[in-house]
Amino acid sequence: MNPDYDLLIIGGGINGTGIARDAAGRGLKVLLVEMNDLASATSSKSTKLIHGGLRYLEYYEFLLVRKALIEREILLKVAPHLIQPLKFILPHEQHLRPKWMIRLGLFLYDHLARRKALGRSRQIKLSAQDPDNPLHARFTDGFTYYDCTVDDARLVVLNARDACDRGAEILTRTRFIAARNKGDHWQADIGSGKTITAKVLINAAGPWVSDIIDDGLSLPAHNRLRLVKGSHIIVPKLYDSGDAYILQNKDGRIIFAIPYEREFTLIGTTDVPYDGDPALVHISDEEIDYLCHHINAYFRPTLPHGKPLSAKDIVSHYAGVRPLYDDATAEASAVTRDFVLALRELDRAPLLSVFGGKITTFRHLAEKSLEKLEDFFPHMTAPWTASAPLPGGDIPHMEKFIADKQTQYPWAGPELCTRYARLYGTRMDQMLKGRTSASELIGPGLYDFEVEFLIAQEWAITAEDILWRRTKLGLTWSDEAVKNLENWLKNHM
Repeated sequence: MNPDYDLLIIGGGINGTGIARDAAGRGLKVLLVEMNDLASATSSKSTKLIHGGLRYLEYYEFLLVRKALIEREILLKVAPHLIQPLKFILPHEQHLRPKWMIRLGLFLYDHLARRKALGRSRQIKLSAQDPDNPLHARFTDGFTYYDCTVDDARLVVLNARDACDRGAEILTRTRFIAARNKGDHWQADIGSGKTITAKVLINAAGPWVSDIIDDGLSLPAHNRLRLVKGSHIIVPKLYDSGDAYILQNKDGRIIFAIPYEREFTLIGTTDVPYDGDPALVHISDEEIDYLCHHINAYFRPTLPHGKPLSAKDIVSHYAGVRPLYDDATAEASAVTRDFVLALRELDRAPLLSVFGGKITTFRHLAEKSLEKLEDFFPHMTAPWTASAPLPGGDIPHMEKFIADKQTQYPWAGPELCTRYARLYGTRMDQMLKGRTSASELIGPGLYDFEVEFLIAQEWAITAEDILWRRTKLGLTWSDEAVKNLENWLKNHM
């Protein structure tokens, strides 16, 4: 028989949608199912960075860092609306890592892969008299280097959008229940009594990848998954500059402080072993204290109340579970962030399970996944995603693009127009087609036409989808404004 689909992909995170996009662009018939919203778990709970992983050099993960640095350049080119260069400042702690070690690490970071778009690292002096320096006066030496920041949830959504545009079927709020191999294909139950068939099953369920194998497929697990919780806090901005800080701690971990959504600072992350339900993960009081303590060890009190940072200052927080491949490393922070692709054939029905990985290398992971499946799809075309912009990313010069859009849509105002440009890129013209003025204001900065666009084009259904994963407006909205949006959705959907 001819199966309904070439690929059934389980999981609507960055790996699942990345594979769906790549496969659809190579001519395969793809169905992706996600039990909740796109990017509703790990893929929206990252530190929002596209980076090589400077600290992985200490664990001799040179190949992983090189792969990530190559991907950093590619992604910056294909998604300039979502990914922007960011300068990092690393204050030197005399008793932790010697300067020569940091200089060597940064030299390797600069040269492990070709670097076109970003500047090189430097050693700098830090001055307490510098009004832009928020650090304690005892920090007099430091280093700078460059990586990139990303809107992680939107990166997932745009991979799904491109996959759909190329013929893939994306079903959110659709749970994979079970599958059975039927000779040369899979027969799968995907909820609501629906049964489909597929030639290959791809298990990209993130923290649930082992559950799919154990419960959904009733197979013995050949690879082990290690769950590590990473938590972040968001506070009013601690400093005015647009630079990020990477802070070394005595326990060997590092913490980032990153400018976030203009008015805030994002702080994270922790690395805590986790053995609970990934759907119920939350930040602990101990993690909050840990993050605040280490920020206060580096930063002077800069908030208006003039006191050290505490839990009372937190505007929002989130925790995610990283599904890392278990390499038997003792420390959670040292577990490899590289991925493992496990291909198994049951009779003639292939199962590809994705273990581990990081958001920076999702595109490379997708290419490698399809490379493993070449024998099953001899008609599959060549790799293509390294040079193809993500939806809205066909922008040669981002700042010029923003300026042009502010001229084209003067009624929107500079701030709103810039937000549209950063979220949607050239797709903002599709959203604003024929519009010469604003219409119904649902809440601060959110008009009805944007909500309608997100529902029609980006699988948004709930207020949470819109305010936290499609935009970050939830950071500044009141409970009353959220209720207004919920009522609008109830009346219009």
